Amino acid sequence: MVPTSIDAERLWQRLMALAEIGATPGGGVDRQALCLAETAAWQLLIDWAQGAGAEAFADRAGNLFLRLSGESSGAPAVLIGSHIDTQPQGGRFDGAYGVIAALEVLTTLAQSEERFGRDLIVVAWMNEEGSRFAPGMMGSEVFCGVRSLEQVRAVRDIEGASVAQALDAQLARFPELAVVEPGFVPLAYIEAHIEQGPILEREARMIGVVSGIQGKRTYRVAIEGAAGHAGTQPMAERQDALIAFSGLARLLDDEIGHHDDVVKFTIGRIEAWPNAPSVVAERVVFSIDLRHPRQQTLDMLGARLEAICASFSTPCRVINEPLVVAPGNEFDRHLQRVIASCAEQRGYPARSMLSAAGHDARHLASICPAAMIFIPCRDGASHVEHEWAEPEHVAAGANVLLDTVSALLVQREEDVADGD
Repeated sequence: MVPTSIDAERLWQRLMALAEIGATPGGGVDRQALCLAETAAWQLLIDWAQGAGAEAFADRAGNLFLRLSGESSGAPAVLIGSHIDTQPQGGRFDGAYGVIAALEVLTTLAQSEERFGRDLIVVAWMNEEGSRFAPGMMGSEVFCGVRSLEQVRAVRDIEGASVAQALDAQLARFPELAVVEPGFVPLAYIEAHIEQGPILEREARMIGVVSGIQGKRTYRVAIEGAAGHAGTQPMAERQDALIAFSGLARLLDDEIGHHDDVVKFTIGRIEAWPNAPSVVAERVVFSIDLRHPRQQTLDMLGARLEAICASFSTPCRVINEPLVVAPGNEFDRHLQRVIASCAEQRGYPARSMLSAAGHDARHLASICPAAMIFIPCRDGASHVEHEWAEPEHVAAGANVLLDTVSALLVQREEDVADGD
């Protein structure tokens, strides 16, 4: 018999225990991809999963999987999860909630007497955030064939360490863990997540049925000037990369960031060289994150941004490198209906909504039916140490995930598709 609810206390305790790994003084979490803190987090997840009778394995892209075996090994598995890496001053819930909620569903089903015909697999994707290695979503991109493993392994962090070095070290710490090639086609993928926005809290809704994800483009822009002595070099002769950056940043904000009231334009990382108080900056590198819910507008703004960088008049050289071109996507309509029905049966106020933030589910939607379940977060705050979700909302989202997964585990493969 399928359990009626997850264990809310166990779910919360595990979420708080995971938050202790990489905990910051401000109450947040610094657990960036493929660091020692993530190694400790892997071990905790593996221990919990094995305690429930699940099997742990990984792939060569650094994705961790926890499998509860069904009666038929040949049937496509139901895949659920998210990520456990964070921003440098991230919160306790972003990504981690989706993994722990998925593990709670697995544990609840494992403790029941019900047996299903297919596997249930929990996943923790490698480097969703892109805070250490950019861009993010590396694990899900390799899994879904968006990027090759070789491309990902070549990326280096700010200290010069490569993904290859960090990934090989991570897998070497788990010598008994089976490691497989990336990629398989699930029956469906469901990801639970905090909203990272204010809508659900503002409307007193407990569940967001995510209709899709808005498109995103990211860039790395380098401005190359020339170093000079702050006390002797005439102003008219300077090739000051920092001054050029300030002018370009203001122009881009005016032209792109104020296009309409829904565009999102962000300069998120700035590095300057030599970064000395008495030396004219010779080089500045900065990141751009551009998003818009309408794909046509996003394409137009991306082209405009690239043109501005190419034609910017300065004594310095501007080099714009596109990193991510992620079109907006829609999630499976059948799965959206299942999630909405499960929320309604539980009596949880719900609404359909577009995700303004990117998630690994974007890539899974290209290979199988995929959907997302949102829960509210306080003040819509995320990627910050004071990120917070209420225990009752954490439990509600996991219960809807349990109901959705239970429905999928007994469905025929041909029924899990749009327009059934």
